[in-house]
Amino acid sequence: MSASNLIDGRTIAAQVQAGLASRISQLAAKGVQPGLAFVRVGEDPASRVYVGRKEKACELLGIHSETFVLPETTPEAELLDRIRQLNDNPRLHGILVQAPLPVHIRQSTVYSTVSPSKDVDGFHPMNMGRLLLGDSSGFRPCTPAGILELLARSGVNTAGAEVVVLGRGNIVGKPLAALLCQKDRHANATVTLCHSATRDLPSHCLRADILVAALGVAEFVKASMVKPGAVVIDVGVNRVPDPAAPSGSRLVGDVAFAEVQPLAAKITPNPGGVGPMTIAMLLSNTVRAAEQFTA
Repeated sequence: MSASNLIDGRTIAAQVQAGLASRISQLAAKGVQPGLAFVRVGEDPASRVYVGRKEKACELLGIHSETFVLPETTPEAELLDRIRQLNDNPRLHGILVQAPLPVHIRQSTVYSTVSPSKDVDGFHPMNMGRLLLGDSSGFRPCTPAGILELLARSGVNTAGAEVVVLGRGNIVGKPLAALLCQKDRHANATVTLCHSATRDLPSHCLRADILVAALGVAEFVKASMVKPGAVVIDVGVNRVPDPAAPSGSRLVGDVAFAEVQPLAAKITPNPGGVGPMTIAMLLSNTVRAAEQFTA
């Protein structure tokens, strides 16, 4: 198939953000500007890039943002104290603690310390519990929410569809599976969640009407694993050596794109697919947090 089967994440993200602009204007009329805090621990190069992109997106949309950078050696207790200070700051409606965190800091403890009402990442146990219960009052994790938005806005019918999710991580795999099986207009799917212990993984993939790759393994999904006419969503971000690239490496997804694209009814490019939607849903959650603060 030609490029006509691409799900353009950048275009759909721009549509989402355009819809947020009027809501931000309504908040401005009340004297409120949505505010988002970024917390980064250490100088991980990828984290610096990701936070920088999110800062730029906030600036373009008119969302106030503040970034707090702590040394790699920061004790966990000090990070938790900083989060509690941000919880009490009325200027900031959302808090995002950028992963990965240093090994001495417990990620689950950090997520539990962020106020549920400011948890725009959607990882607080209360918000995750609401997601599992089908309670839409909580914040949804940004990447899974972005994938649902991509499918809905691309006209993909998920009702009754066989969906196979590769990867059982807490950030994408588990919450995405929980969202897709909800009795909801843009979900209602039959979901299989596969992982490293799954037997005969290719046979599961070949059943999929919608295949989501979130394993973190470069170009793992080959053409032989994809049913012709399936919708393929590539979440992975992997750096592989490439002597021809100026940096000596390049980014690829979890899907062998060149060989899978001709088979797929629709497929996300990588980059330019899921990534922009993750940021768009973060901004959406932040605007919603500000709206709830003023309600």
